[in-house]
Amino acid sequence: MTRRLRPVELDFAATAPTRLVFTATTAAAPDSVYRALAEEVSGWPSWFGAVTLARPTRGGAGREIGLRGGVRFQETVMAADPERRYAYRVDETNVPGVRALLEEWRLTPEGSGTRVRWTFAADGPAPFRLALAAARPGLGHSFRTAVRALDGRLATGRPGAGH
Repeated sequence: MTRRLRPVELDFAATAPTRLVFTATTAAAPDSVYRALAEEVSGWPSWFGAVTLARPTRGGAGREIGLRGGVRFQETVMAADPERRYAYRVDETNVPGVRALLEEWRLTPEGSGTRVRWTFAADGPAPFRLALAAARPGLGHSFRTAVRALDGRLATGRPGAGH
């Protein structure tokens, strides 16, 4: 069953009741990482193992995402700041319990590469928050593995969308 979530703004990344923040570093420059995140959305399944479907919608203003296990999201892109930030909020999902969800990817030059910070900001009742806290190690592992895979693809000239 699809559920409509509470619409939130970008500040939710800093104010959400539950915030999971993970960082990783790539050898790729911020422009390459940003392009894979924001401009080559359909390529996400090639480097982010949990993602089975990623499709831009509404002329790039939205996204449709599918995850392993049948999780689905309809999202609105909230920020697309080249080489700096990419953020989206979930408008509809089949995940029970979640009330609001926003994800933000921040890119910071680090040496000749990029420091990637992913914030997973969410709100839901206590059982949802406890489940999310328990999922923290797995989400962190999934993020770090995805960034390594993306870095490998970018290093070999294979962009996220597989041009």
